[in-house]
This record gives sequence, structure tokens and C-alpha cells, in this order.
Amino acid sequence: MKEQDLHNTNDTYLAQWLAGDISDEQLKEMVSEADFKAFLKLRKGINTYADLNAETDSTFAKIQEQISHKKPVKVRQLGAQRWWLGIAASVVVLLGIFFLLDNDTILVETNFGEQKTIALLDGSEVILNSKSTISYNEKNWSKNRTLQLNGEAYFKVQKGSTFTVETANGTVQVLGTQFNVNTNLDLFEVVCYEGKVRVESKEKSVVLLPSNSLRRINGNDLEQWNVADLNPSWIHGESSFKNVPLKYVISALESQYDVTINSSKINDNIEFTGSFPHNDINIALQTVFKSLGIPYNEKEKETIYLGVK
Repeated sequence: MKEQDLHNTNDTYLAQWLAGDISDEQLKEMVSEADFKAFLKLRKGINTYADLNAETDSTFAKIQEQISHKKPVKVRQLGAQRWWLGIAASVVVLLGIFFLLDNDTILVETNFGEQKTIALLDGSEVILNSKSTISYNEKNWSKNRTLQLNGEAYFKVQKGSTFTVETANGTVQVLGTQFNVNTNLDLFEVVCYEGKVRVESKEKSVVLLPSNSLRRINGNDLEQWNVADLNPSWIHGESSFKNVPLKYVISALESQYDVTINSSKINDNIEFTGSFPHNDINIALQTVFKSLGIPYNEKEKETIYLGVK
């Protein structure tokens, strides 16, 4: 489904939910977990605003009246266009209230095995890998292009003021470029695909040029090498690793397939070089663990034990 179609569909569900035509449980099945949480915050913001302005804000009262005026929902029927336009206008106003009450902070997160593409206000683009989050201040974005990342993301940054990615393991600054950042546990890895990237980690600053890459593992010294790829393999459905301790590969498998991998019986610091696909867990497990000679067994549902036949 195209991204614009997805946004339109979610807006339709939101309007129907606010109008009372669908329940919380129904909405939860129709949208992603992140969108459902955002919609709950929106409703809370609406209620808060209503309490503060119940007697004095006639404009908001009209909006509430319009939303509460229930009409039969006709799926994909042009005759419902006027109803939808009225609801859409209300939703736009209420979204503005929501972001104001939420301190202008936008939070985007992905679920297990999920990727999201986010268009930022300056035309920059972020592709967010599974079980990752970004947050940024929408109101101040034109003056301060700074966002926070937890997990992994690929950035396509439009030229302009300095663009900063803050993580728990280091900071990345650029003016306009394409790069990938992976911050997972105590792993910090940055790959530059276009332009220049300045990386600061533990009081050390390094400038990366196209095809340059660096990483820091477990607080050790920065490692640098070159890559041949034009963009990260994970956006094409495959996670790749080069001399990475196995525990980070295990974490990536868990994020993609929503499983728990018990590694208590093996040395998860042995290094792995290779890749695994995102569309078949059996092939992924064989690719990683059979290549290392590590037996595994799923003794419990969605829990895989390593070192056990």
C-alpha cells in the first residue's frame, strides 16, 4: 500500500473512532501499535482541552458537536464525501491541539519486523528499522534539525542547517547526505553513503566520507573500514554483519521475528560475518547458527534455545 493511501486510511479510521462508529479494540486491530498509542494521546488531549474550555470556547464546541454527530459509514462510497470532509476538517484542528498539548514532540516507533518511512518537515527522509524509535521537536525543526534515535535508521538528509542524530552511544552531524546509524545495546555503527558525516563518540570526533564506516563495540576503540554498498542491506530485506559479536546478531533476529533467543549455554561474543533474510525465520536461523556450528531448538513457543539439540 502506498504511504499516502495508508495515511488516508488511518485518518478515516481515526475519524470513525472519534465519532464512536468503531471501538478501541476494533481500532487497535486496524492500525499499528504506534498509531494506536498516538490516537489514544489525541483523545486524551481532546478531553483535556474540552475540560479547560467547556464554557468559553464556542469554536471547539462546534467541532465536538460535528464529531459526535454520528452517521452511517459507507466504505469507499463517493456519496459519503461531504461527511468525510467535515470530519477531516475537525481532525486537522484536533491534531493541532494534540501536538500542542504533547509539547510539540513527534515520536515514531516500529514494531517487530516492521519498517517505516518518515518524511520530515524539511523534505529529509528517515527509514526506520524494526523495533526502533525516533523523536524530534516539530515546532522548532526549521531552526534546530535534531532528532533522537534508539535502534537503527537510514537517513536521506536535505541540504540546509546542521542535521543532528543523537543516540545513547554517540552523535552524528551532517549538512546534507545519506547515512545509516545503528545504536543497539552498546553497539554504535555509522556508515556514510553520500556527502560528509561527523561522528562524535566518547569525546572522539571523526569525519566520514562516502563508503566510510565506523563502529564502537562495548566501549572499545573506534573501528573504521570501507563499504561497497550504495545503501544498507536491511532496507532491502536482509541484515548483514561483518565481524560482529553474536549477541548483536541475536538482538537483530529477535527484533525482526518477535522471538526470544536464549544464549546462556553458548559464548555469544564469538564473531559472525554474514547475513540473514527478513522473510523466513527458519532460513535466518540456519544461516546464522548452522554456519557457526551452534545447535538450537525451540522448546517453548517463540523461545529458541541455543546450544541445545
